[in-house]
Amino acid sequence: MTRIACVGITVLDRIWYLSDLPREGGKYVANNYTEVGGGPAATAAVAAAKLGAKVDFIGRVGDDDTGNRLLAELESLGVNTRYTRVVKGARSSQSAVLVDASGERIIANYPSPDLPMAADWLHDIDFSQWDVVLADVRWHDGAKQAFTLARQQGVTTVLDADITPQDIRELVALSDHAAFSAPGLQRLTDLTSPEQALKNAQTLTNGHVYVTQGKEGCYWLENGQLCHQPGFSVEVVDTTGAGDVFHGALALSLAQHARVADAVLFASAVAALKCTRPGGRAGIPDCDQTRSFLSLFV
Repeated sequence: MTRIACVGITVLDRIWYLSDLPREGGKYVANNYTEVGGGPAATAAVAAAKLGAKVDFIGRVGDDDTGNRLLAELESLGVNTRYTRVVKGARSSQSAVLVDASGERIIANYPSPDLPMAADWLHDIDFSQWDVVLADVRWHDGAKQAFTLARQQGVTTVLDADITPQDIRELVALSDHAAFSAPGLQRLTDLTSPEQALKNAQTLTNGHVYVTQGKEGCYWLENGQLCHQPGFSVEVVDTTGAGDVFHGALALSLAQHARVADAVLFASAVAALKCTRPGGRAGIPDCDQTRSFLSLFV
């Protein structure tokens, strides 16, 4: 069985569904509401587990009700939390998510200041047990430590390179595969052209670099040449977590030694199917559903 570790944050997403996203201050009435676990690495872990991998989530939560809910949900979805650190007396992280009728969303994340950034305790974990280690950039110290330890064991590293206040160049350098969001890549390179920005990012790593651009699909470099996988046309309900799901599916495919183009195709299909259901995790398909969907385009 494919073995994956996902290192980073887990948060409780409180999601409000509106007809339109607010454009100014005022009072608004939601037509639906839900609460579900979120966070880049945690949602990627759920995606990989749903697709058949044996997955560990490595992160930090408080010992509050929110933290207990987050861990219980991950376990119920097939993700092992044995290496997650529970911080006594700490609050867990949360996000407010507004989603409009077309599936677009606004996210306000509150990363708990109670959760220590230090990641020296990861040294006690044997990283050789996994085929791939994926990390998000929201726990910088954890990603750096995990990638350093994984590379020492010859384990493939995949970075979810989203936007963050910190400089992520050292994380990109430690990545075998750095998959950027469009805002994350623009922040790193100060360039808007996918090709030029990816070529700039490529100077930081000997690995592969990618950028996801929503319904426009995914671009990546192969032997210095720009490649493109168009986005799939689906009826979008909610884009929350789509990028995270893409990263989890990409990590799974790479762990199974798929060609980069095939890994991107598979991950794009998984992310597209997720967008047809509300919430960040409810719509994640399994491998059979994904292959059935892909068969419609062959």
